Amino acid sequence: MPYSSRMSETHRHIRLAAILLATLCVLQAAPAAAADVPPWRLSGLEGLPARLALSGHQRIRYEALDGRFRSAFAGRDQLLALRTALKATVSLDGLALTAEVMDSRQALADDGTPLGTSHVNTLEMLQAHLSVDLGLRGRLLAGRHTMDLGSRRLVARNRFRNTINNFTGLNGTWTGRDGRTVRAFFVLPVDRLPAERARLRDNEVQIDSEDWDVRFWGVHAARPDVLADAAGELYLFGLHENDTPARATRDRRLLTVGGRLDRKPAAGRHDFEVEAALQFGESRASGAGTDVADLDHAAHFLHLAFGHTFDRAWTPRLVLQFDLASGDADPDDADNNRFDTLYGARRFEHGPTGIYGAFARANIVSPGWRVIARPRRGLNVMVAHRLYWLDEARDAWTTAGVRDASGDAGRFVGQQAEVRVRWEAQPGNLRLEGGAVRLFAGGFLEDAPNANGEGDAVYAYLQSVFTF
Repeated sequence: MPYSSRMSETHRHIRLAAILLATLCVLQAAPAAAADVPPWRLSGLEGLPARLALSGHQRIRYEALDGRFRSAFAGRDQLLALRTALKATVSLDGLALTAEVMDSRQALADDGTPLGTSHVNTLEMLQAHLSVDLGLRGRLLAGRHTMDLGSRRLVARNRFRNTINNFTGLNGTWTGRDGRTVRAFFVLPVDRLPAERARLRDNEVQIDSEDWDVRFWGVHAARPDVLADAAGELYLFGLHENDTPARATRDRRLLTVGGRLDRKPAAGRHDFEVEAALQFGESRASGAGTDVADLDHAAHFLHLAFGHTFDRAWTPRLVLQFDLASGDADPDDADNNRFDTLYGARRFEHGPTGIYGAFARANIVSPGWRVIARPRRGLNVMVAHRLYWLDEARDAWTTAGVRDASGDAGRFVGQQAEVRVRWEAQPGNLRLEGGAVRLFAGGFLEDAPNANGEGDAVYAYLQSVFTF
C-alpha cells in the first residue's frame, strides 16, 4: 500500500477513535437519567382492556465498512438498517394469544453490498401463536414463534441482526418448583422471503413460508444448582432438510447433543462457563443444486470462559474466552467435519454482524479477552480482543468465502479489536449505542488464492433503539 494511502487510513482510524472517545466523555458528563421514572409503555394507555398487553420497538442503525474481507467484494460499504416491531398479547383464563408484526428493511445498499435475508424481511408476521396452561406447571405453545434456548449459541431470537429467526409448530415447557425446566419442541423453520438480491434491495414484501421439507426438533433441560451455585443444561437437537424445486439446501440430517455449566457473574467473585457439543449425521458440502453428494457429518464445538467482576468503582469485569468450532479436515474425502451453528446468534462473542459479520462458529480456533465496565448508571463500555485461526487449513473461512484447498496459506486469519459504548438515555425507553471493530489481517487473509488483497478492515456503527 502506498505511503499516502496508509497515512489516509491512519487518519481515518484516529478520527474514529476520537469520535468514540468524545462520545464517552459526553455521556460521562451528561446528567444521569432519572432511575425512578418508569418507562412509557403502550400498555399504559388509558382505556386499554386489562387483558390486552401491547409493546414494540423501533431501531435505526447506520453501519460503515472500510476494507472488505469477503472474497467477492472490494472497497467501502454502508447500510442503514431499520427495524420496527409491534406485539400484542390477549390473556384469558389459562390462555394467551400473541401476535407480533415486524418490518425489517434497509437503505443505502448498492451493487457491492452483501445483502441477504439477514438484513431485509419487510412487513412480516413474526409471531402468531396460542399458549395454553396445561396444569402441573406445564405450558404448551402452538403456532409461529421465536426461541431463545440456553446460551443462545445454537437457538436464538436474534438481537443485533436486522431480521429474526422464527419457527412454526409446537413448543412445550415444564417448570419445577426448584427452578428446573424441561423444554421440548417440534417446529418448521420459517423461510424468509424474498431471497433475490434485487428484490431485497427494493424492500419488496413477500409472505414468508414454511414446509415439511425442513424440520427442527429438540429437548432442552436446565437445572439452577447442578454444581453449588452453577446452573447446568443438557440438550439434544435434530435438523432434517430436503431440497425442493424452489429451494436448494445442504440436505442436513443432523443430531446435536451438548451440555453447559454456567456460574453467573457477581461483584467480587469469579464466574465461568463451559459448553460443549457433538454433531453427527449427514450433510452436503454446499447448498448448490449440482451438489448431490451426501457426506458423513461428524463435528464438535467447545466454549470456555473464565471471568472476575471486581468489587470497585465502575464494577469492571474481565473475561478470558476460548472457542473451537471444528472444520472439514479433507475437502476431498466423504466426510464433513465442519460444525453447524444451527439457528444460533454470534454477535455477543464474535463481534457485530450486519454488513460486517466476520466470524461464525465454523472452522475457527479463537482465544480472546474482554473487559466490561459501567462508569456510571446507565452507561456500559466494552473493549474486546480476539485472535482467529482456522481449525483446518484446507477448509474455508466460512463467512468470507476465502479458502486455500492446498492449505499452503496457513491457518492464521487475523485478530479483531472491538470497542462498544451503550447508554440508556431514558431507561426502559431509549438506548443509544455505538461501536467500532478493526480486523487486522493475518497470513491466511493475505496469501489465500481467492483473497481480495485489501488486508485490514474497519467497521463502525451507531444506533438508537426506542422501546415502547
